Amino acid sequence: MKKTIFSGIQPTGNLHIGNYFGALKNWIELQNKETAIFCIVDLHSITVPQNPEILRRNTFDTAAIYLACGIDPKKSIIFAQSDVPAHSELAWILSVKTRVGQMEKMTQYKDKSVKNKNNVNMGLMSYPILMAADILLYNTDLVPVGDDQKQHIEYTRDIAEHFNKLDGNIFTVPDVYISKIGSRIMGLDNPSNKMSKSADSQLNYIGLLDKPDVIQEKIKKAVTDSGSEIIFSKEKPSISNLLTIYSLSSDKSVKELENEYKGKSYAQFKKDLAGTIVKFLLPIQEEFYKLRKNKNKVNDILEKGSKKANIIANKKLNEIKKKIGLGYL
Repeated sequence: MKKTIFSGIQPTGNLHIGNYFGALKNWIELQNKETAIFCIVDLHSITVPQNPEILRRNTFDTAAIYLACGIDPKKSIIFAQSDVPAHSELAWILSVKTRVGQMEKMTQYKDKSVKNKNNVNMGLMSYPILMAADILLYNTDLVPVGDDQKQHIEYTRDIAEHFNKLDGNIFTVPDVYISKIGSRIMGLDNPSNKMSKSADSQLNYIGLLDKPDVIQEKIKKAVTDSGSEIIFSKEKPSISNLLTIYSLSSDKSVKELENEYKGKSYAQFKKDLAGTIVKFLLPIQEEFYKLRKNKNKVNDILEKGSKKANIIANKKLNEIKKKIGLGYL
């Protein structure tokens, strides 16, 4: 039997190559052999202040990027999280079984609460609960995510097992799916931190929609390590990160790239890497801008996806409500 996979990305900031290699690339491969459900998690995005018009535009653009990268609506369900109310309702049900202290220990909550001292809202704390609801509504078997989300999946498994013990086998307990290669692309400006669309500096990431001259400039300014050897090594985290990006953007292994650039300069390596990324992103960008001009096509895909998602989610939610005693005789 096919397994069900579920995953999503926030419609905030610029989706970057880390999002592609760490998530979207896996989605594209998995949709060909599993039951695939992909969400634009717009409810998660409002844990920080958003401009309404920009958020709506970003939600549309994120859907267009999914499609441009190769997510096929004939093979996958694609929808916006806020179009399926069951996500919010299940999040409330899960929250009454979750201890506050458990949420306070979440690494992402601790990090973001430091960055957003003036807006440490309850949504920021309960983010993993909504994420668990997203996953559990669809009897998800596998959750393809970056390794920074692993702690949230562990919570999802814990809360699912907790409910199963108390109320019978309500939930499928999901497994995390993390690609061995590309799951953790690091920032161009700091190889000790993961590439992030919410980074303070745009020099941190290569956006999927960055223009060629912007890509060239960002790669040119990417930090490098001491010495001049172009090798993959723990002692050379910056060059190792760039080699990983180069390999993923081309058909060459890291070992092949090490041999090709033996004795060559960082400048030559960076110039070639920038050109490879530009070439790799070109078809994605061309398809994205075609879709952006065809608003009705993208909206139709999202509307059909939300109808399918609502049917699955509501069926599961009603089952859960009946199990825990909600409703009436």
